Amino acid sequence: MIIAGIRQCSLSNGPGKRFVVLLPGCQHHCTGCSASQGPGSGVDFSLEELLDQLDSQPELDGLTITGGEPFDQAAECAELCRAAHDRGLNVRCHTSLTFEDLAAGENPDRLALLRETDVLVEAGRSLRAAESLAAGQVLTES
Repeated sequence: MIIAGIRQCSLSNGPGKRFVVLLPGCQHHCTGCSASQGPGSGVDFSLEELLDQLDSQPELDGLTITGGEPFDQAAECAELCRAAHDRGLNVRCHTSLTFEDLAAGENPDRLALLRETDVLVEAGRSLRAAESLAAGQVLTES
């Protein structure tokens, strides 16, 4: 997984203490986005290396994956999110894509990441993604 940065204990990327994975820039170029790096920038981390860092942080409440675009590395992000859930953490993914486009797509890796996402933060709204996907619709917005 190509990573642009890690915040091991953030209080500003979702509720509670969060382990934040920053991915390199994406192709969407949304106005005001902080992911100004190109898609080739960053460092390659194995899942085990990321989990070692995550496990070194006591009392975390959750994992936030932001970027960049998590759904550009969907298979790797889904594995990380699954491992976070196994540790009792909640998962937020920030994306420039819409829930509707992701849920309607036929990309199995993107659907797997969507299923492992508790809160999907897209431009202008956040959704309870796993619940919405299971129900086949958007259930809640916050």
